Amino acid sequence: MRQNVRTDYSIRVLMYLALYTENLVSIEEIAKSYAISKNHLTKVVHILVKSGFVTSVRGRNGGIKLAKLPEDINIGHVVSQTEEDFYLVECFNTTSNKCVMTGACKLGNVFSEALEAYMESLSRYSLRNLVENQQMMRRALRRNDQLIDIKLIDVKL
Repeated sequence: MRQNVRTDYSIRVLMYLALYTENLVSIEEIAKSYAISKNHLTKVVHILVKSGFVTSVRGRNGGIKLAKLPEDINIGHVVSQTEEDFYLVECFNTTSNKCVMTGACKLGNVFSEALEAYMESLSRYSLRNLVENQQMMRRALRRNDQLIDIKLIDVKL
């Protein structure tokens, strides 16, 4: 299974915000740090706000931050909210399915079982689990070709 770009960027935004919880963060800062499109990130952040993972503050000193503690953000839930669909095979889409084998073959059952296992696995992890190595993650993030130098936040697991 391949995640869509929206899901990938959503998880990246959430990880970034989990690393820098003490301040509001701008979308531009995140875009520069990951070297990805600010316009696309703006759309992603809108989805994250609408889904209740992120809060936004408008205005000159505005920005975004996590709406919940990192340990309260379930990765399986994030993926289920940001993926357009989970149509791994044609027969999963009941409105456009034209497969003549539907109901006769077991392919749909196999992929359905695989998807269930995939989502169960993701659901065992929180955002906190993804950012356990905070110091190394901060070093890897770059802003304007400079390493981000922000104090290490003490995080309880």
